[in-house]
Amino acid sequence: MSTKNPTILVVDDDERTQHMLGSMLRLEGYRVITASNADEALKQFNYESPDLILLDIMMPEIDGYDLCQRIREFSQVPIIMLTAKDSEQDTIDGLDVGADDYITKPFLSKELLARIRAALRRTRLWDERPSPPFHLNDLTVDFDNHQVLQKGREIRLTATEYRLLSYLARNAGRVLTADAILNVVWGDRYYGDVHLLQSTMTNLRSKLGDNARNPQYIVTRSGIGYMMRKES
Repeated sequence: MSTKNPTILVVDDDERTQHMLGSMLRLEGYRVITASNADEALKQFNYESPDLILLDIMMPEIDGYDLCQRIREFSQVPIIMLTAKDSEQDTIDGLDVGADDYITKPFLSKELLARIRAALRRTRLWDERPSPPFHLNDLTVDFDNHQVLQKGREIRLTATEYRLLSYLARNAGRVLTADAILNVVWGDRYYGDVHLLQSTMTNLRSKLGDNARNPQYIVTRSGIGYMMRKES
């Protein structure tokens, strides 16, 4: 990802919202491209390789949830969902399909810009920390290629699930508190949201086939947090 003039793809079927976001982001020095539906967004993504996506949920035909899932099949680009849907379950659904953050309309411009900066910083943090692959039993986490393998087969994770697994693997053998994990993986906005962490951990364990009661990989430390086992 370039550290100068990052490109942001705005996906929203409302032209006024596109124009408002585009004007605001260009004033901050970002390069902006737009799309009104999922097909346009995928074409723009493949052609422009944006550094971050602002994604509306309520779109015709293919909604933001489905588009986010499609993008996560081939990219870990930061995705921030912008939507009028503001229930806790809506937020969890958005994060579960792979969004990095979720902000409800109407929103303050300063808050959105801060969230964008935070998402881009987190991306740079993960991209700039080359490490040898992590191995535990039949599990491999390839940090440089953002790839997770089990018995040589790739495991498809959402961006958030990958960051969670990566953070645990980089600190294998150490107990990480729930608050520390939330801060690093999601950002300080989600400080104290243990339910969100537990939900994502359940999904991650399911994909890895890891039993919480008899774990091969991730151990729960009740009332504290989690620990990735180390090879002995």
